[in-house]
Amino acid sequence: MRDSSRLVAALVATVTALLLQVTVMPHLAYDGVVADLVLLVVVAAALVTDARFATLLGFGAGLLLDLAPPGDHVAGRWALALMVVGYVVGRLAHDHPSVADRRPALPVMLAAAAGGSFVGSSVFALTGVLLSDPSVPFADQLGVVLTALALDAVVALVVVPLTVWLFTRRSGPPPTQVTPRLPLPARRTVVR
Repeated sequence: MRDSSRLVAALVATVTALLLQVTVMPHLAYDGVVADLVLLVVVAAALVTDARFATLLGFGAGLLLDLAPPGDHVAGRWALALMVVGYVVGRLAHDHPSVADRRPALPVMLAAAAGGSFVGSSVFALTGVLLSDPSVPFADQLGVVLTALALDAVVALVVVPLTVWLFTRRSGPPPTQVTPRLPLPARRTVVR
């Protein structure tokens, strides 16, 4: 049951972020760079699920982002970048004792979002350099990565806590705790 609710939460969060990213966020672009809502969903999933789930979610969400219009780059670059983000953030979050097995605090969420943004944008930019993508000249790559980091950090104040809440909320009644039965004390029989 928990796996199906996690999949539904991932699907809802990813599709919503993708739709907002390709329709609304281009109108809020700064220097041609938009905040990456899909990346922030992957970061939030990595914080509250395991690294394997976050890696697979990153790959699937990145592939959707690669294929969504306006796809002006080689398909697979965002899939690789978000897969790396899901794995790295998931491993770092769950290897740290203050984050594992509970809901992370806001500063941890923001640090993970900033780190994930830097890693994801850097992987995307480096694959563009390796594949000779002409959309952003090599000299401007660092500026684009830092602008994306700043925009993602601001938007992460809203997106990451909402997505963490979506992944951690319980559907239905809370599970009941089963108390082990203790053996009853032996009865004394009174003989008359």
